[in-house]
Amino acid sequence: MNTAIICGLIILVVLVVLLLAGVPIAVALGISSICAILPVMDMNVAVLTGAQRIFSGISVFSLLAIPFFILAGNIMNKGGIAVRIINLAKVITGRMPGALAETNVLANMLFGAISGSGTAAASAMGSIIGPIEKEEGYDPDFSAAANIATAPTGLLIPPSNVMITFSLVSGGTSVAALFMAGYLPGFLWGLACMLVIFFIAKKRGYRSNTTYTAKEKWNIFIQALPCLLLIVIVIGGIISGIFTATEGAVVAVVYSLFLSLFIYRSIKPKDIMPILKDSAEMTGIIIFLIGVSSIMSWVMSFTNIPEAVSAGLLSVSENKIIIFLMINVILLVVGTFMDMTPACLIFTPIFLPVCQALGMNTIHFGIMMIFNLCIGTITPPVGTTLFVGVKVGGVKIETVMKQLLVYFAAIFVVLMLVTYIPQISLFLPSLMEYV
Repeated sequence: MNTAIICGLIILVVLVVLLLAGVPIAVALGISSICAILPVMDMNVAVLTGAQRIFSGISVFSLLAIPFFILAGNIMNKGGIAVRIINLAKVITGRMPGALAETNVLANMLFGAISGSGTAAASAMGSIIGPIEKEEGYDPDFSAAANIATAPTGLLIPPSNVMITFSLVSGGTSVAALFMAGYLPGFLWGLACMLVIFFIAKKRGYRSNTTYTAKEKWNIFIQALPCLLLIVIVIGGIISGIFTATEGAVVAVVYSLFLSLFIYRSIKPKDIMPILKDSAEMTGIIIFLIGVSSIMSWVMSFTNIPEAVSAGLLSVSENKIIIFLMINVILLVVGTFMDMTPACLIFTPIFLPVCQALGMNTIHFGIMMIFNLCIGTITPPVGTTLFVGVKVGGVKIETVMKQLLVYFAAIFVVLMLVTYIPQISLFLPSLMEYV
């Protein structure tokens, strides 16, 4: 236990110092992990073992799904799919109070579910819907806040790369089960924000004057149908067992490329190489993070750090309600300073054993963790989705944060429901007999 405490403190101190010094997080993870193991292992052995762990950590077939889903998301982001999704969402919201902002929410959920990227959703939807809202008299801060608050729903509604990452680090949790588990929490997040928008818009008098004929509605639906079919084909194929998550990612690439090149004709052959380059760069960052984090996972396991953390939390209280609340608070704080992938890789081995000891299902824990980290993407100082939403909305972060407070309150209520009502996460997986 003393060894675990010493090694844990070394990891924490060295990691924080390196991050404050501006060292890239992947490098900081590797160095802090090697430093932590030195009290109990020779340096040469520690370095060699660390190198071995990097290769073993990325030599996993299921990880191939990540680059393909990234590529599919980049193709869709540049393939004209966003406009069709927005038009469909506008038809659904009709003339309800704040219809354009409600459209933004639905479009974020749909586009996020297709692309698997919160930042892509915030960028695409904010840049298209934002100017229209401004023309109709919407407060730009209100519009930007609605866009930012709901962009992360696509990280919960599958496909989601962070779910694949969690599946790996948690010891092989079913990706299909995690995909199914994310639907209801993601929809509840979006619904909570839609209720906030409804009451604010009703108070301010935001209403849309746009109407559609039955023929126009049908044409909009037909144009958006190929986009929606992507969700049905990929997710349906994965959960029905027709293909694995990795094969589903390849199907998503082929389908989205065919859609963009030949159906919508929004991408030309010359655009493919820049898309491949962007996807390769993003893939390299994520895969390197996963490989380096394997060193930290091994160090934690070797030095019994998770057991020490578990004992420490349980010494505070044995009430699982209190423990789950403490874990949520820690993850919320972590999410404000760290991106989702490294946070998931670092804290899953620490908190998963604690939650399992208290009877929490691994799938339920995964969704709770991802939900917390999604909130971190829209909070400063490292909220990537927040900064993208502010940039495309043309507003200041300090004014948007005031508007976001009420959304944070609504999202936190949903987080508590997801944490303490397991069936919100487990209902759909149980229907598919994954649980």
